[in-house]
Amino acid sequence: MQTSNSTHSTQHDTRERILATGQSLILGKGFSALGLSEILGAAAVPKGSFYHYFQSKEGFGVAMLERYFADYQPRLQELLLEGDLPARERVIRYFASWQQKAEQSACQTLCLAVKLAAEVSDLSEPMRLSLTVGMQGITRKLAEALRQVQLDGDLSADCNIDELAEFLYATWVGASLLSKVNLHLRPLDIAMQQTKTLLQPTNAR
Repeated sequence: MQTSNSTHSTQHDTRERILATGQSLILGKGFSALGLSEILGAAAVPKGSFYHYFQSKEGFGVAMLERYFADYQPRLQELLLEGDLPARERVIRYFASWQQKAEQSACQTLCLAVKLAAEVSDLSEPMRLSLTVGMQGITRKLAEALRQVQLDGDLSADCNIDELAEFLYATWVGASLLSKVNLHLRPLDIAMQQTKTLLQPTNAR
């Protein structure tokens, strides 16, 4: 039993190393430009190991996205739904983390979902579906936080929360892409200004 557990742990570690290494490289080069040999070389695993865990590069891409979104959920929970800040401030804090990441990388680094959204949507249907499921999960979590903003009285009672969540997420995805293209923070700064306006406390309007 101990040997079996040890083997399982080793296999998990190898699979995780391939996924983590691939994600790091893809954040820099993109999915299409990155070859399997580069991933395997950086991860220090033989080609046979890759095909033990993934049927294809596309299958690897799906697994990588599923891993990314699963790992991102606790961060979402922490930023949007936990802590002593009012719900409105937690939503602002979440989007401020987008600004901070862009600023730290001089607008060079996008999150994996935004990085791959435009690239793989026409390239791979399974990866597109993984992005769809993952992004919808983010939007649902954002909507959950916005409902609390509404309950706090900082959003109109007749506001469509689901649509607002989709609008805000789409706005920030687009702003992130524009910041990457233009290599400056202005699109994200504008997104923040408009987000704060939309979420302006009712008694301040």
